[in-house]
Amino acid sequence: MQRRLITPQKNEIPLLEKELTEKIIGAAIEVHRALGPGLLESAYQLCLAQESRIQKLPFAEQIPLKLKYKGIELDGVYKIDFIFDKRVVVELKAV
Repeated sequence: MQRRLITPQKNEIPLLEKELTEKIIGAAIEVHRALGPGLLESAYQLCLAQESRIQKLPFAEQIPLKLKYKGIELDGVYKIDFIFDKRVVVELKAV
């Protein structure tokens, strides 16, 4: 089998925070391997937080995000599931 080099496409945008993102994805995959599919988002959130501690990934969770509507700031509307190292936002979804 012949190897082929893959070169970036002309309009391709480089992935920012690639190394950190790969670690986060690895932690999420580890959680999914351990738990499998079909649980509530809250279960995955607790386990991803624990796995992130195990892997020593700095993070904050359930960060309130204010919504500004017609000049008025509304609290309690959104919460960011995770922010890793103050650089990468992760929003969990479970189906």
